[in-house]
Amino acid sequence: MNHPSRRSTVVLARRWLVVLVGAVATALVTGCSGDSAGSAASVEQVLARAKTSLDQATTVHFTLTSADVPATEGAKLVGGQGFAVRPKAFTGSLKLLISGSAVTIDLISVGGKVYVKSPFNPKFAITDPKQFGLKDPATLVDQQNGVVRLITSMTGATLSGEARVGSDVVQQVKGSVPGTVVEEPLTSADPAKPVAVTASVDQATGQLRQAVLTGPFFKDAAQSTFTIVFDRYGEQVDVSAPPLG
Repeated sequence: MNHPSRRSTVVLARRWLVVLVGAVATALVTGCSGDSAGSAASVEQVLARAKTSLDQATTVHFTLTSADVPATEGAKLVGGQGFAVRPKAFTGSLKLLISGSAVTIDLISVGGKVYVKSPFNPKFAITDPKQFGLKDPATLVDQQNGVVRLITSMTGATLSGEARVGSDVVQQVKGSVPGTVVEEPLTSADPAKPVAVTASVDQATGQLRQAVLTGPFFKDAAQSTFTIVFDRYGEQVDVSAPPLG
């Protein structure tokens, strides 16, 4: 025996179920895409957070490495690590290439003076950093001429996706900065040429975690790369003049 009313009720229930599932799925997709769009930061916002984190940092630790360094005469900076401390101080070690030989020096900059301890002199001595082809590393956190200018002077900046620096999830920004900007804290063989920069900004904190710079640092016709990793923001570091030999 057929029951039309019962069959109609079942069919109607199935139709409503299909409509309900479709509505829920649409709401979920719309909600997720809406949240993603709302939380996605623009390149200007990412760079602004990075600048603020650098401006507010009392100290920052950095590790510097290099690649594709051409053979040239004289001394050149190819690596190192240390703490840059505001208002203008530094303590750490730097790796130099002097006439093809790798040399590591300990360096302290405080009170407007630079103290160096090298393999040639095992005790600290007040030294003009230009003697080693260096700039004063205390300027790394200078708000006018330090690494913050890699952020404020970047042109053609675009977001290039997420990556990792260590355990941190970062947003990468690619652009370029004038060679004169990089010449101040590091070096440049041709400041008239722009330097390509990839900045990695921690998504959780807004801190600049890494900057990869490619340009004519040592020879005007050769492209070399500096990679600077930034961490340990705000760590307590005391820098004082060392005893002299």
